[in-house]
Amino acid sequence: MVNCFERGASGPVYLDMPAIHKKSPRLRIEVMPNHDQSVMGGLVAVEAIAQQFGLWKKLAVLRVIDPRRDRSRGYGAEVIAGQIIAALCSGGTDLVDSERLNADPLAKELFGVAKFADESQVGEWLRAQSEQGVAAVRALNRELVAWVDGKADRRRYQHGGEDEWFFDDTQLEVYGKHFEGARLNYNGELALSWQTLWWGPLLADGVLGSPGDCSDELPGLLEANRSLWRQRRVHAYADSGSSAGLYLEAIANEGTKAGASQWHYTVSYNNWISPLEKKAQELPASAWQRVGEEEFGFLRHQPEGCEQPKLFACVRRKSDLLWQHGFVACDEAQEHAPRVLERHHLKGDKERLFSEVLSGLDLHHPPCLNLRANQMFYALASVAYNLLQAIKLLELPDDCQGWRLKTLLAKMLVLPARMQSRSRQRVARLLVPARWLEWWRQLLHRLWPERRVGRPPLVVVLETG
Repeated sequence: MVNCFERGASGPVYLDMPAIHKKSPRLRIEVMPNHDQSVMGGLVAVEAIAQQFGLWKKLAVLRVIDPRRDRSRGYGAEVIAGQIIAALCSGGTDLVDSERLNADPLAKELFGVAKFADESQVGEWLRAQSEQGVAAVRALNRELVAWVDGKADRRRYQHGGEDEWFFDDTQLEVYGKHFEGARLNYNGELALSWQTLWWGPLLADGVLGSPGDCSDELPGLLEANRSLWRQRRVHAYADSGSSAGLYLEAIANEGTKAGASQWHYTVSYNNWISPLEKKAQELPASAWQRVGEEEFGFLRHQPEGCEQPKLFACVRRKSDLLWQHGFVACDEAQEHAPRVLERHHLKGDKERLFSEVLSGLDLHHPPCLNLRANQMFYALASVAYNLLQAIKLLELPDDCQGWRLKTLLAKMLVLPARMQSRSRQRVARLLVPARWLEWWRQLLHRLWPERRVGRPPLVVVLETG
């Protein structure tokens, strides 16, 4: 029948088409144990990127993250750390999900293990970590970010030919009296603080600790990641939590310290604004540039803790006969106040990135009571997030660059796969949508290692229809 219809007064009237009703399915349902099927076929892409970077070898040589006294027994650090990373990259959110990888034959084959560590073993490994171990994984994550940045087409995440740098802090609420390091934050809620530094869409570094000054880790993060923006044209963003004089001074001087070829910055300034409002009211009318219902201008002010006065872009609009002001601290090279405020609005995109990693990997709630264990878990979560971003930045086409993390997981990681044996070789058969068949074949041809002793299994890509 041809699906043709005319539109009547009360809705469409179908012509030459029989009525269609829900029918009871005539299916016979059988339930069988799964020994060779996987729903996380996309882990192959994560494994390919990780091997290109050399992640597992780099983890294996980090002696500071291996608490075993007898290294001839038990799980190597690269296995447990990799187990956490693989769980996060496949949609897992906590230690239980890392143990559930035991139900996935492809994951076990990729790691070459008969059985992953259980939840208690993973938790014990996390609690046994040291400050040096956490620092080593953070350094490895910085190395991964630099590697991805060096391979990516930077035009995909630059704005106006400039790289973008962003610092922010979030409060991770916890419940119960036994979370180590948790304190009451500025909202009176028990929380941990996670201060992060972003390089474009990549999570360059982060420090998990007790709430206090929400930017106290900023100077240390700048120093640790300085090599990223050396000889680069950079625009840095920060919110009002970094507007104290100490941090403004650190941001303003960072370009010179790092040897950046160009250094612009904008920092929200919502605190201690009374002196700025007074100066704005003293500006002559000629100092303001009107755009629509708003007026823009510049003024100088030296916040406490700054070595010299800083430049501020100002916007004002009238409300009930009174002027309302907004201020953004900026670098000395700025000459057009409306553009400064317009550029600073892009900080919202960076804040959405932070929200994306928190929701996409469910990092709103730390999984452990021990602070050091949580610090290691979040360091490994940063690695997992950057591996997923590497797939998008290095391998996916331009029309996929706007994908959020959950979209990436749904489209690229959740794929059916079946493990088989052929000529003494294990074969993973991925079933992918027809439109992605050629992409997967090209990816594996370029990145998947040839079979040798100790190499991963052969991967075959098949069309689903």
